Amino acid sequence: MVASSLAVDIAGIHLKTPLIAASGTFGFGTEFAELIDLNQVGALCVKGLSLTPCAGNEGQRVAPTPSGLLNAIGLENPGCNYFLEHILPKIRAYDVPVIANIYGHSVEEYAAVAQTLDVAGVHALEINISCPNVKQGGLAFGTDPRMAASVVQAVKKNTHKPVITKLSPNVTDIVALARAVEEAGSDALSLINTLLGMKIDVHTRKPVLGNIVGGLSGPAIRPVAVRMVYQVAQQVSIPIIGMGGIATAEDVLEFMLAGASAVAVGTANLYQPDTLRTLTQALQTYCLREKNFHLQEIVGQALPQGKQSMPYFHKEQL
Repeated sequence: MVASSLAVDIAGIHLKTPLIAASGTFGFGTEFAELIDLNQVGALCVKGLSLTPCAGNEGQRVAPTPSGLLNAIGLENPGCNYFLEHILPKIRAYDVPVIANIYGHSVEEYAAVAQTLDVAGVHALEINISCPNVKQGGLAFGTDPRMAASVVQAVKKNTHKPVITKLSPNVTDIVALARAVEEAGSDALSLINTLLGMKIDVHTRKPVLGNIVGGLSGPAIRPVAVRMVYQVAQQVSIPIIGMGGIATAEDVLEFMLAGASAVAVGTANLYQPDTLRTLTQALQTYCLREKNFHLQEIVGQALPQGKQSMPYFHKEQL
């Protein structure tokens, strides 16, 4: 049983722990059911969903790099309707909030996906405006504050669910992007998504990935992610879900000290499938060692005095 000292509320959603299975690295959750108790996970953010099925990119899709991983999956998924009919009923068997990660190639597509997923069993929507490994839509939406805001507004008009906007690190000013989507109505933020990168085979003298470029994740990007969470936390009033190379309890605490109210674990699930379980145990031990305090007490403690974030409140309560 998970200690109550780990519990957190994000945009009105109660999580048993601040640990979320990040989109794209945990499938649809059920693939990990034999390895960890899904009932003890903070939330499941499922693989990105589009209005219609997507086959993803051709050629090699992943490549290891020092302290990281490049991926160019291309958001392969079975589409919203298949998810609702065949996958969501299986996930609902577990006592865990479900966050649906969504994307589209136009504002209208984002709106349609949001409307389709506005159903019981889906607890929130995470808007992917920032994926760097698609050829249309994602990169443009995620790097232009005005376009990002237009997507958020369209999604908000077509759902009753809390909306979380996942921000791209491939921008000059992450704060400007965060402010734009907050003003557009986003209830929370996820940051960061992957950094744009590539790998070249020195023997073939060609790019390794079929898509040429891909998204870099893993410990290599963690310092960048912590820096961006720290910057954004000082400028917005909505909760932040931090992500980027989290693999240890110390990583979780670092993000929370920087201002994140919860974190999402991604790449670590691929090489250590029980990471969420071991992290939960480590955080419970930490809370006991610190005299049974609530983990949320450390949120924003590394921020300049008077700039602490407000992790317990829904946007409308501020």
